[in-house]
Amino acid sequence: MPAADRVAALLGDDVALLAIAAREAGAVALGFFGRSPKVFTKGDHSPVTEADLAVDARLAEVLGGARPGYGWISEESTAQGDAGGTTFIVDPIDGTRAFIAGLDDWTISLAVAVAGRPTAAAVYCPVRDEMFLAGVGGGAFLGAERLSTSTAAALAGSRIAGPGRLFDDPAAQAAGIVRADKIHSLAYRLALVAAGRLDAAAASARACHWDLAAADLLVQEAGGRLTDLAGRPVRYDGPDVRHPPLVAAGPALHEAFTALVATIVEAPGRHGRPTGSAASVRP
Repeated sequence: MPAADRVAALLGDDVALLAIAAREAGAVALGFFGRSPKVFTKGDHSPVTEADLAVDARLAEVLGGARPGYGWISEESTAQGDAGGTTFIVDPIDGTRAFIAGLDDWTISLAVAVAGRPTAAAVYCPVRDEMFLAGVGGGAFLGAERLSTSTAAALAGSRIAGPGRLFDDPAAQAAGIVRADKIHSLAYRLALVAAGRLDAAAASARACHWDLAAADLLVQEAGGRLTDLAGRPVRYDGPDVRHPPLVAAGPALHEAFTALVATIVEAPGRHGRPTGSAASVRP
């Protein structure tokens, strides 16, 4: 039995199910990867491929078949059930543009949320065969390795991933943060914070439930925090699936990084922006 499967079994039935589903979904996605899948444009002008739709259908079969009483929130299909109850939150392919381009940093992101907070999570990167798992109260793991967020406490020298405009700001440059390579999947970006490979990460406004829920639990169970710029945890039971700008970091860096991002987002006239609320602009 692979190490990730042994860990999943220890973390509980929902985590074990998510791990099985993530691997099956990865196999479906890899069947299209690098083979010029058909690409369509959604109403918000973002791309979706035939692979996204096929993976979504397979996940609905595996997860819905095993837990028919759970609700369903997915990027690629109609929501079902009560979001305030027990709900699957699914991104069939997080990083679709990377998938289309033949890059390796796209993921399958799966979570179970109860009363608006994630309790089980799997983020799987099929090309790299990396399975990140977490269960509430049980820790976060990559394979058999238990994860911990970075212990970095100073912004200067901290390795950070986020939107490009964040790093162009004079405040970020003065703080001495180090820009990590671009990571196309937001779920993977946050998983790397959980793994301590990144000291912190930022997410632009309008990231959605399915981008965040699984990785949120990974960060939490690895000892870190994913919050909005007021320090509040993210909830997944609201009427709007979109979120304001968010930050993730280990406990020693979270406050300073949050303050830095808030300064950049909220400053009037930065990058030619008018004054606006944190929820209305993209860092």
